Amino acid sequence: MNLTLPPVRTLVAAGALVLVVLAAAAGGWYWYDGQQRRVAAVYAEVMTRVYAAQSPQAPAEARARAQQELEQVLARHPSAGPVAEAAFELGNLRYAARQWAPARGAYEIALARGHSATVRVLARTSIGYTWEAERDWGKAIEAFQAVARDLGPKDFLFDEVQFALARVQELGGRPAEAVATYQRVLKDTPNSLRADEARQHLMRLGAPTKK
Repeated sequence: MNLTLPPVRTLVAAGALVLVVLAAAAGGWYWYDGQQRRVAAVYAEVMTRVYAAQSPQAPAEARARAQQELEQVLARHPSAGPVAEAAFELGNLRYAARQWAPARGAYEIALARGHSATVRVLARTSIGYTWEAERDWGKAIEAFQAVARDLGPKDFLFDEVQFALARVQELGGRPAEAVATYQRVLKDTPNSLRADEARQHLMRLGAPTKK
């Protein structure tokens, strides 16, 4: 069986094509890496101004400008690495401006895009705060309960979430559930810095406490 070998020029052309493809791929990777670095630098610059704007001494105009800048950079680079952290900070700025629903939208982006467990817990807790701010006790209870189920006594924000849950349970007309939540704080974290605060709430609600 005779095999017809390709002409030398065809082999050279094919080899050149392979080199072009490899070069294009390498160039694409370097372009992507460089692009990611540039985007990260943009985020870092904006976030620096955001943190400065969140200072108690910062004027309202600075917070408004920082919010606008964050909205713009998120719109231009929605797939960048720092999206979750930026979205969380945007939620904080909107929350401070009493924009409850838009703040919740930003926290939901942070939750969906966050790779850090800390960012996700903070976002979920903050979503609960937006419902509480809107006085939607039912949704606030659901939000805080969902977070509380996933947190143990040694986890970050355990006490904070328990107290938030108990507060909205009481505000939502569920004092017995609030009592159970405060009692859980005393049972699971008896040496917590907020244990005395939990006892005070229980006394106010007419429930027994244990030292």
